[in-house]
Amino acid sequence: MLPMTPIILLAVALSGAMCVLAFALATQALPFMLCLCAFRLVLACGAGVVLAGITAIAVAIASFALFVYLREGLRNPTAQLVVAIVYAAPAAVAGYALMHGLIGLAVVSEPVKTFFCVASGTFIAVAAVLRLSAIK
Repeated sequence: MLPMTPIILLAVALSGAMCVLAFALATQALPFMLCLCAFRLVLACGAGVVLAGITAIAVAIASFALFVYLREGLRNPTAQLVVAIVYAAPAAVAGYALMHGLIGLAVVSEPVKTFFCVASGTFIAVAAVLRLSAIK
């Protein structure tokens, strides 16, 4: 019988890796969500998987290009910040959902789970806004 320590350490390491991945990909949350929605829409309309994939990739590229265009075209810093916040809003939802999935089965009270989920969503949203504000 194997001891449980390596399995517990592996679970902690994988949880940390998921958080690092979520932090690194927070700026791509909106293009990914739009890509997924476009893929499902085109697939539901009867097109094939290849055409749906091509359309989804085009939508993701267009959404990021629109963000870059608005970011560079707007001269008002407040307007640039609003665009970055709107662009990073799905990252907050993704951070909340990630933490909810990680501690969903933990034996802690519901307010503590909610606090950790909201804190994670806030942290990832702020990180995404900061990363998007630094893009030049």
